[in-house]
Amino acid sequence: MRSSIEDLTARLGELDAEIENLRITRQALLAIPRPESVEQTPRPDIPNHPAHQQILAALADAGRPLRARDLCEALDLPILPKHTEGIRSKPKRLVVRGVLAEPEPGLFTQPRT
Repeated sequence: MRSSIEDLTARLGELDAEIENLRITRQALLAIPRPESVEQTPRPDIPNHPAHQQILAALADAGRPLRARDLCEALDLPILPKHTEGIRSKPKRLVVRGVLAEPEPGLFTQPRT
């Protein structure tokens, strides 16, 4: 029993030394400043609202600029004035945030990168 205790005590000392080495290494790594990429452009803030996500997906699937009416069709919404006006306001918000581009009034597309 005593030899087992001595073996476990020795192993515990080794583990304590390893933990101390890892602590020192962690501190050294955290002290290294993060590199800042000069070439990386800031990504626009993409809203997490489901309607915005659906509009972005519809534009990506279409691969071409779409109007509000086209977006209604892509989202399987009835082509009614209330739907097209509701859909038109959402891409307009995305244009203001820089997520989408509006090359001409009412025509929405993904910005060129």
